[in-house]
Amino acid sequence: MKLLVIFLSLILLNGFSSTAYAERPKSEMQKYVDGMHPGWNLGNTLDAAGSETSWGNPRTTKELIDAIGSAGFKSIRIPVTWGHRMGPGPDYLIDSAFLERVASIVQWSLDNDLYVMLNMHHDTGWIFRMKDEYDKVLAQFEAAWTQIAGYFKDYPHKLMFESLNEPRFDDDWNKDTPQYFEMLDTLNKSFHRIVRSSGGLNADRPLVLSTMTASTTQVRFDQLAKTMKELDDDRLIATFHYYGHWPFSVNVAGATKFDQTVKLDLIGAFDRAYETFTAEGIPVIVGEYGLLGFDKELGTIQHGEMLKFFEYITYYGQEKEMPLMLWDNGQHYQRRLFRWSDESLYQTIMAKKGERSSYTSSDSIFLKKDGEIKDRRLKLELNGNELVKITVGEKELEESIDYDVSYGYLVIKKSLLEKLITGDVGVNAVLTCEFSAGAPWDIQVILFDTPVLEAAKGTTRRFRIPTEFNGDRLATMEAVYQTGGSAGPHSWTSYKEFNHCFQPLYDLNSIELTSNFFQEVRDQAEVRLKFHFWSGEVVEYTVIKNGTGVEGFN
Repeated sequence: MKLLVIFLSLILLNGFSSTAYAERPKSEMQKYVDGMHPGWNLGNTLDAAGSETSWGNPRTTKELIDAIGSAGFKSIRIPVTWGHRMGPGPDYLIDSAFLERVASIVQWSLDNDLYVMLNMHHDTGWIFRMKDEYDKVLAQFEAAWTQIAGYFKDYPHKLMFESLNEPRFDDDWNKDTPQYFEMLDTLNKSFHRIVRSSGGLNADRPLVLSTMTASTTQVRFDQLAKTMKELDDDRLIATFHYYGHWPFSVNVAGATKFDQTVKLDLIGAFDRAYETFTAEGIPVIVGEYGLLGFDKELGTIQHGEMLKFFEYITYYGQEKEMPLMLWDNGQHYQRRLFRWSDESLYQTIMAKKGERSSYTSSDSIFLKKDGEIKDRRLKLELNGNELVKITVGEKELEESIDYDVSYGYLVIKKSLLEKLITGDVGVNAVLTCEFSAGAPWDIQVILFDTPVLEAAKGTTRRFRIPTEFNGDRLATMEAVYQTGGSAGPHSWTSYKEFNHCFQPLYDLNSIELTSNFFQEVRDQAEVRLKFHFWSGEVVEYTVIKNGTGVEGFN
């Protein structure tokens, strides 16, 4: 009896439920979504506001879909914008050639044994007007899904329908207006009724419903859960999108690292979804995930910190039984070249459940030119793995001679670093760490000197500071008025948004301050800039805007 009391006390103290000790029986739909990870989005293609190629991607081919299947993906989300391919009311007929085009891509995906999610995507542009044109919007929405459901009614159940991507009814994405929840509830219930009554395999086809704006807030989870409960259909799936803790995701406010704040934001979002849906028997799909900074440039978030984010979300999403579908609008998989822009990212996101990748606290060792070289200690995050070997090129390094592993740290020896230095600033060598599981981890050895910024004149449209980077790399920029207060956009922080307010142009030996930055800078006010580099160097610079002219000096 005493042992039983102790055991029950431990359960209460640790917040465990009985499900921690007994496997929860899985529903058919949970088993269905379990087979979907990893997933991929055919972004900026059929969802483009113009033609299939108007947003820069090539026409989708069978060879592309075959390549995605061969790459190990288990599911594909096909975002489609239907509105501008529909005729006028009251029929709102979808262009038959376009419908056949969508069907061809769906079929290529099914031929690759992929789960397929077909949706309404940027139709939010006209659905947005529902609060003012209620009957018209509802009629067009219902006409669209009547035609889509009818066309695909005999397709196998590996094809699922998603009611609406990131549904919203306001420019303010954060408003929890009761009227908006009621309108989304109406749309989702109309979608459900139309599909279920359309015959064929649609009677029990898996259907996916999104939270308002695909948000992860508890209020929006609860509203979707309420709709699902009222529909009383065990073939429903919930979905949300996750792009990380916002400051880190766009690199603003000095949030340059995958730290505890970023990790806890991720954990909180997935835990809320799990408790609201998964634990109640409703499976969840993360229909899109990534980092928002990628919309500007893949280098917006530092490479190693980016990989840490993707490593953790890949691990945690699978732990919470939620398949992840990578948002790719052409920046990750190069559709003309049939290769990945970043092979290390691809290897990281393909980890299987229970398999994690390992990494060190930084993926760079900066050594100052003519400075003293010492041993470098990097914290090891093994995540259950073991370090197997470290190589430089084809040469395998020797433990205890070239490096040590001690008390959770990887120590790169001074003697090795001295051998690797070439004397030229920039990347002098790459140490590749291989572990017992997961993706390899590269550590760049970089020789640098203090960056030098020169005086310059330009305009608010394009102001470039001539810069000798000297092997260093820009992390972030601060901007404050000489008289006090933050300058430029996001005035609540002195740290400006990377690739929105400023960007390094390494090939052009310059740092550009953008028109976005100067639009919110006071005229004839002295702005003190601090450029923070990954080596730890900080270089100060001053700019003064006079009308459309800008002058800068160090």
